[in-house]
Amino acid sequence: MATKVDQAIELIKSMTVLELAELVKRFEAEFGVSAAPVVAAAPAAAAAAGAPAAPAAPAEEKTEFTVILKEVGPNKINVIKAVRELTNLGLKEAKDLVEAAPKPVKEGVSKAEAEAAKKKLEEAGAVVELV
Repeated sequence: MATKVDQAIELIKSMTVLELAELVKRFEAEFGVSAAPVVAAAPAAAAAAGAPAAPAAPAEEKTEFTVILKEVGPNKINVIKAVRELTNLGLKEAKDLVEAAPKPVKEGVSKAEAEAAKKKLEEAGAVVELV
């Protein structure tokens, strides 16, 4: 009896290069990961071997974001409702967070989740920043 892993490997073996490329893109988007190889150890290994160090790799794209509520705006009640939808906070906690702006609403989230939260808060009338 084949395991799920064996079945997945067989499925991947049967895919075309274009299908594999699409799989990688969707996997990266779905789980917020990158299939780029890690090259941090290469310059250290080259330097230890006496070879000149390679030029520094470009900075990696940021993968974790913080959604900061900068200003409440004119629709405080709608912003409180949006904060409650985005977090597990109760009414009082959400109200306190909104009234204490600027404050982080969500921390360490993916770019897609951060942008969705920003959109929801801005639609409620708030001023939001992603860092």
